[in-house]
Amino acid sequence: MLLSLFIVVVCVSIIVSSAHGHTLKSAPVENGLCDSSVKSLSGYFHVDSGVNKNYFFWMFESRSAPTTDPLIIWLNGGPGCSSELGLLTENGPCTVSSDGMTTINNPYSWTNNANVMWVDQPAHVGFSYGAPIVDLDHNEAMIAEDMYNFLQEFYKAHPEYYANDLYIFGESYGGHYAPSIASRIFNGNNNNDGLKINLKGLGVGNGLTDPLIQYAYYPQMAMNNTYGIKTVTEEQYARMVKHVPSCQVLIGACQTNTTLCMPADDYCNLMLTTPYYSSGLNPYDIRKPCGDSSLCYDFSNLDIFLNLESTRQALHISDQVKKWESCNTAVELEMAPTDWMKNYQGVIPPMIEGGIKVLIYAGDVDFICNWMGNKAWTLKLPWSGFGDFNAAGDHEWYFTDSGSENQLGGWARSSHAKSGPGSLTFMQVKEAGHMVPMDQPQAALAMLNSFTGNKPFY
Repeated sequence: MLLSLFIVVVCVSIIVSSAHGHTLKSAPVENGLCDSSVKSLSGYFHVDSGVNKNYFFWMFESRSAPTTDPLIIWLNGGPGCSSELGLLTENGPCTVSSDGMTTINNPYSWTNNANVMWVDQPAHVGFSYGAPIVDLDHNEAMIAEDMYNFLQEFYKAHPEYYANDLYIFGESYGGHYAPSIASRIFNGNNNNDGLKINLKGLGVGNGLTDPLIQYAYYPQMAMNNTYGIKTVTEEQYARMVKHVPSCQVLIGACQTNTTLCMPADDYCNLMLTTPYYSSGLNPYDIRKPCGDSSLCYDFSNLDIFLNLESTRQALHISDQVKKWESCNTAVELEMAPTDWMKNYQGVIPPMIEGGIKVLIYAGDVDFICNWMGNKAWTLKLPWSGFGDFNAAGDHEWYFTDSGSENQLGGWARSSHAKSGPGSLTFMQVKEAGHMVPMDQPQAALAMLNSFTGNKPFY
């Protein structure tokens, strides 16, 4: 049963309110900010949940065929980091000049063949805002419900995208977000909760999805990685290996007793990641030093650009947001105690069996959400294609670059569900770190187009 709508159009702005009290406001981005060649929208989704929550989004139409190309939702992780980081440094239509005053076209934008929306969530991330953080979302059930309602309202406000295939992509802590949100959509469709959403696929890049398995691969990535870079001493490595069983016991206990999640977080990160951090290397790229920035990358140009008054006006930023920041530590501190060590791979098998395509990819020089741990949990995932997926082996994946030459992009394995079109693919992306589209933009775009275009990875 469709909800009754109240729609007001004022100066090309669209305001949609539902019977539940959720409100979505969107308007065209002014002055062609970032990419003047396509239609761009930005706005806020107000969640009526008894607590004030307002999610900011910025969407660009496809440079090719917006009426038929898929819609992709992109979520950065943290938890607490803004998706404008992804938009402006990874897969959006533009990057920002070094002085932060202008933008530069990105020829490998994911908008080349897709409509893409970057969402700042939960509240207080990036340009989003709301009630005090302690009163807001602190687990994936709450986040998934908010995003499900957001999409319901977005499609009512913009029915022109309703028939397009939908893909949910998350990076890093998005390994929690994306499976949870996709599962909520999948279940909502099955239960006839609202508008049926045309969900086709789920993608996770260098994600934290199954901590129980992934944390066990920190010692191996630190000492025996693909590139022979020893990031810890032999003594440190031996101690890391020794602490893996205790770490796994704590993470396992966290799955059924949330009060044990924080002790698991404290113990496992102290024993299995601190030795790496003491090396001074970038946890997102083992080939590089971290440097002086807390994020190991200099995003000061984004700080300048996104806080320009002209940028804020073009994006219709609320006066409630005083300043854009790349990451909000307070959001991370609110999420970590109960959510960080939870496993979210368990929601994936029902989706695959129900026809959803899943792509798990990881750049192979990232330490913190490394390819070894991500590959390991996909190999252990219980689903109807388990045997075929494990037997498939890894094969080289090539893509065609701008010069029409085949380039080795990485190594992939895939299998299909016995029951239908659902599938699972794991991709190790060659010479890419935590942020694959930033490090290997051509390969990332080719990977996306193969995934959404139902092309095999070979």
